[in-house]
Amino acid sequence: MSQGALHQGIGLQVPPYDYAHPDDLVDLAANSGRPPLIVALDGVTDPRNLGAVVRSAAAFDAHGVVVPQRRAVGMTASAWRTSAGAAARIPVARAVNLARTLGAYQDAGLMTVGLAGDGDVDLHEFDGFADPVALVVGAEGTGLSRLVRERCDVVVRIPIDRDTESLNVSVAAGIALYAAAAARRG
Repeated sequence: MSQGALHQGIGLQVPPYDYAHPDDLVDLAANSGRPPLIVALDGVTDPRNLGAVVRSAAAFDAHGVVVPQRRAVGMTASAWRTSAGAAARIPVARAVNLARTLGAYQDAGLMTVGLAGDGDVDLHEFDGFADPVALVVGAEGTGLSRLVRERCDVVVRIPIDRDTESLNVSVAAGIALYAAAAARRG
């Protein structure tokens, strides 16, 4: 059944993943009584990174994750496994055009906050996470695409040691989500 894949003694056959619509995430947030927090992944192609981001999004009370329909990973078996069950609790949406989806989120009152190593504001100095936010994280190496970056209201950076080139995309997303959760609690 697993065709040689790592299975840890358990196998389960499930139907294809049922993606949410990007607008569903805003509706879910509106009905939650909490300010929207949505994570958008731009060009992330590693399913383990997607699964880890979904897991962090669930841990830090985000309303969902949105991925582009093309040139990005979807919810594969590896993404499911890496999410450690979080993919069953938090919706993942697929956007036909991520830049346009971010524009719709802005129209709905969300601030689009990009995350990039060359961002304009240090993460610990950014004070907008208590408000409705779409956190936008780019792929390792290429970062945020030009059109997606232009859609961001602000681009923040995680200050790291200059000898370290970058962080793994899922680690960076987890750090930013923790900052958002802390701002919402405080």
